[in-house]
Amino acid sequence: MTQVTEGAILKALSQVQDPELQRDLVSLNMIKNIKIDGSKVALTVELTTPACPLKQQIQRDVEQAVLAVAGVDAVDITMGARVPEDKKITDMAIKNIIAVGSGKGGVGKSTVAVNLAVALVQCGAKVGLLDADIYGPNVPMMMGVHTLPPTPQDMKIQPAEAFGVKVMSIGFMVGEGQPLIWRGPLLHSAIKQFLQDVDWGELDYLIVDLPPGTGDVQLSLVQTVPISGGVIVTTPQQVSFDDAARAVSMFKKMDVPILGIVENMSYLQLEDGSLRRLFGEGGGEQLAGMAGAPLLANIPIEESIREGGDQGSPVVVGDPNSPSAKTLLGLAMSVAARMSMIVLG
Repeated sequence: MTQVTEGAILKALSQVQDPELQRDLVSLNMIKNIKIDGSKVALTVELTTPACPLKQQIQRDVEQAVLAVAGVDAVDITMGARVPEDKKITDMAIKNIIAVGSGKGGVGKSTVAVNLAVALVQCGAKVGLLDADIYGPNVPMMMGVHTLPPTPQDMKIQPAEAFGVKVMSIGFMVGEGQPLIWRGPLLHSAIKQFLQDVDWGELDYLIVDLPPGTGDVQLSLVQTVPISGGVIVTTPQQVSFDDAARAVSMFKKMDVPILGIVENMSYLQLEDGSLRRLFGEGGGEQLAGMAGAPLLANIPIEESIREGGDQGSPVVVGDPNSPSAKTLLGLAMSVAARMSMIVLG
């Protein structure tokens, strides 16, 4: 009987690639805890994100590779995950900071940011959500939280929490309907405080919901912390594309890697199954081509998205089987995969 060795197992697995990263699992240091008991092998595959969209494929490939090793009759695979850290982020226990931006308001940027954060938690990640839209803080309403927990004396500000996501917003600190009439220095101070004086704890991803446009908040954010990656939300029509193109240029000038483009309100599915494209088509694809980044998702128009935002129950929670919720869950997986690709180079 052929004796099974760890070397033979590693040699076999060095032929198995992560389809997203285009590198083998051994060189990526994703194979852990190999245990051999005669003809039985147990090991752990440590993925680069719990939101890996190709988890099942990788597990199948690993199983086939190990079973092909002479002397192996059975394999027990444990699938784990450890999100790689953006080494540019220091003095914070946050591995990756992902900014969600748009060129103009009204395209559903906050809806995407909120559902992205919640979907990543559903996949098993530790996530925070910073509402940096100082003039239009909608995140508390969309997440169904309206107050911060008490902050113990001499400690950092405690974020709110909803659906497993840690949440911070200026909306917690001003009265309902009260306008904020702030200039640049105050905006910079607020953003800095939200990042450095909030007890975020350990996070795999901090999702930052930016205000629309390319103004002071975006500049303050980049001056305060390194942004690991950006997601840009647009709608299909030309006016949205023109404005979103400015957001693409802003991210590039600030050396923020663009993870991808999201086209929201892409289509309305009618009762007969046909699609009606109320806002035209092709804007997201055109923007992705200009940005040199993938089009990550085409999100349909659905009433449940609006209802979820108004009622404080994001659609990935309130209507998880809807086409929009499934698309947003897929978006979260794509964003996580792209973030790992960029961090690991």
